[in-house]
Amino acid sequence: MTATDTIQVVPVARPGAMHTRDLLGEGLLWSARQQALFWVDIIGQRINRLDLASGLVAEWDVPDMIGWVLERESGPGFIAGLRGGFATITLEPFSCVLIGAPEPDLPRNRMNDAMVCPRGSIWAGTMNMDGETPTGHFYRLDPDLSWSRVDSGYRIANGPVLSADGQWLYHTDSALGRVYRFAYRGDGTLGPRETFLDFPESWGSPDGMTIDSQGGIWIAHWGVGCVSRFLADGTRTHCIDLPASQITNLAFAGENLDRLFVSSAADGVDEAQGGVLFEVTGTGFRGCPTPRFGG
Repeated sequence: MTATDTIQVVPVARPGAMHTRDLLGEGLLWSARQQALFWVDIIGQRINRLDLASGLVAEWDVPDMIGWVLERESGPGFIAGLRGGFATITLEPFSCVLIGAPEPDLPRNRMNDAMVCPRGSIWAGTMNMDGETPTGHFYRLDPDLSWSRVDSGYRIANGPVLSADGQWLYHTDSALGRVYRFAYRGDGTLGPRETFLDFPESWGSPDGMTIDSQGGIWIAHWGVGCVSRFLADGTRTHCIDLPASQITNLAFAGENLDRLFVSSAADGVDEAQGGVLFEVTGTGFRGCPTPRFGG
């Protein structure tokens, strides 16, 4: 269950950027179209872009807390999850236009994490700002920009990801230390919620997730400074330590999808590398292509 000698963890430099760390780094997204890695700083209200060819990092300030950006297939730019709801965002020139607020009756809620499934819909969770009140929900945003609520009762909704074989959708409540799974149907509906993993206290809290092409599920551990790989039966096969405790998200990137990037948070901790973006090399695994939103 431990990392091999070939694995290296390297902090990513940010030439061209004003910030070297994120208060709450999240939402890692690999764009094959742009050959760039995007991620956000939720509390810092910022979008970051790392160009893999040049190594340069660009930044854009956003007028609201932002949980994620996901690329659009036909429209320009991205769909974003803001504190106020779903929005469209373009970067050059910058624009941010609200699509709609799924929770106008819950002003203390915000968007937290999301993914796109192969049919082009976005699956996104919300959470209360205090991380304790179970007012979070799970939504599906379809390419026609309509949304539906598919699950409820979350304290910190996190890390939705679809299994490599397309059979299961995984979703987390970090506050409970629990990873759920739902049978994923081709029409975009879900089966009943099941518990996939309960994290023991020594593992910290499950946060963002990604998958590899061999079917492994990778999970960021908030609070204990590592990422782990699990099989579909829940077996933990790998654990990679990182020099920051609050690990938030991870994604495979690069032309061959063999470069693993990991985000972290500086908020609330006094750590030299808290909030740094890391690259993990030598895992021997590759990720899966990232679908784009169909609208």
